[in-house]
Amino acid sequence: MNVEVRATHRLFGGTLTYAQHQSAATCTPMRFSVFTPPGEGPFAYLIWLSGLTCTEDNFTGKAGAYGSAAQHGLAIVAPDTSPRGDGVADDPAYDLGQGAGFYVDATQAPWAPHFKMESYVTRDLIETVESAFPLKARRGISGHSMGGHGALTLAMRHPDKFTSVSAFAPISSPTRAPWGEKAFTAYLGSDRESWKPHDAALLIEAGNAKPFDDILIDQGLGDQFLESQLKPELLEGAAAKAGQKITVRRHEGYDHSYFFMTTYIADHVAYHAARLA
Repeated sequence: MNVEVRATHRLFGGTLTYAQHQSAATCTPMRFSVFTPPGEGPFAYLIWLSGLTCTEDNFTGKAGAYGSAAQHGLAIVAPDTSPRGDGVADDPAYDLGQGAGFYVDATQAPWAPHFKMESYVTRDLIETVESAFPLKARRGISGHSMGGHGALTLAMRHPDKFTSVSAFAPISSPTRAPWGEKAFTAYLGSDRESWKPHDAALLIEAGNAKPFDDILIDQGLGDQFLESQLKPELLEGAAAKAGQKITVRRHEGYDHSYFFMTTYIADHVAYHAARLA
């Protein structure tokens, strides 16, 4: 795989690399970061999926995850949230288009030629980082908000790819949330049946989470999107019906920002490291 290294930084005895490669899925250059802990590897790793408006740099620069990752010998890969560039469809709104890929493969114009984020994460990204960095095929996946939706749904849709899954403030049931309804209509079309395979709560209810011993969710109770967009109670209800273990931790006063994630990211790193060991 042809990987262009854009920058490297030393931290916590490991190496943080910003890189770019050409994706067959999106037909565009795609950017990502990779933290590798001290040692020679190969390392198990966590894929982090960010939320609306983010790039590969939001988690990389703000989450404060790498000290814990170094301690546990876990690598972390953080891709961009969508294809970008000239000729890539976009929308003036923050919640559609570039920066808002929703981790699905679009089927509708004008999005279908480039917005193939499910194929990108589960195929191109994995193949690229495992060929270019000292990583082994033992992976977890996590994310925030739109990225939490992505982490949950991609784990359940591709259980052969991932051993562990967690999320911060995920869009739990995008078929029942304004963000999801808008994005799915644009990317997948108006037939709501085509949306259901990308809804985490519905996937859990259907038994698709059975390969995972637990799913860790952290949610701030001061989150301005909690009642209108996120609805973690739908995950809990689905898990109860399916007999699936999930752990939803609610935190008084915490909002939707990276301040919340920074507070609890070490717990998620440890959670994945234990399952990927």
